[in-house]
Amino acid sequence: MPRLVPAVLRAADILELFLDERVRLSATEIVERLGLPRSTTHELLTTLVARKYLDRQAGEETMYRLGPKLLELGARYQQRLEFGVEADAVARRVAAQCDETVHVAVLDGLEVVYVSKIDSTHSVRLISAVGRRLPANCTAVGKVLLAGLPREEVSRRLKGHRLTALTEHSITSRPELLAQLDAVRVTGVAHERSESNPDAGCVAAPVVDSRGEWVAAMSISIPTSRHDPESWRRWEKLVREGAAELSQRLGGRPRDPADHGLHGGAGSGT
Repeated sequence: MPRLVPAVLRAADILELFLDERVRLSATEIVERLGLPRSTTHELLTTLVARKYLDRQAGEETMYRLGPKLLELGARYQQRLEFGVEADAVARRVAAQCDETVHVAVLDGLEVVYVSKIDSTHSVRLISAVGRRLPANCTAVGKVLLAGLPREEVSRRLKGHRLTALTEHSITSRPELLAQLDAVRVTGVAHERSESNPDAGCVAAPVVDSRGEWVAAMSISIPTSRHDPESWRRWEKLVREGAAELSQRLGGRPRDPADHGLHGGAGSGT
């Protein structure tokens, strides 16, 4: 079992004392409840106050209460929960309209992580799962999310990395990938055909947050047996609408793709 850091455990113990609905605690109460040395408790409290995890209130006896940093962290966690719920809701609606598999993914380094998946009802459908990771260069969501980064950030992430190939159609040329990302920045949509799965293709569009950042991507994934030009146009329209709806639910507003490109990029597979 990995070694746990005692100082971090003690700091967590202090913060968790406030879970019993106590709004304020004194250093003496914390010492008594946790059985810590006074000097250690003082150092931990001073550090937690400095990092804004606790507030210090002067008075007859110095009291401590939870600080604003915990509110920030809690809000971020709540946003994550809300994002998953909203992503599932919108993906389900889009899947009902096209009866194909719909994914929502986020970017982690040079990989995409799927955070939502709604299956097609067809007997022939894609096998994937929430939590699965794929190389961003092989997926439509990945291309959207990479295009959502500033060009210099994309170059930094790619430096020293060989592009992974999942099929014979995967993009392994850096110039080709960068050219596709530039196109995505202009059009606001990405495609891949048999690049992550030889038997499927995808179309994806960006999910935009309140700051205008491309924080996620939604895709429609379709087995090659159902590919035809008219259907591709319909899927592209549906995924744009779905990504825009999810953006609006998250407080964002989809920007004009051409305008987005002027600022050097946003974040994009299956």
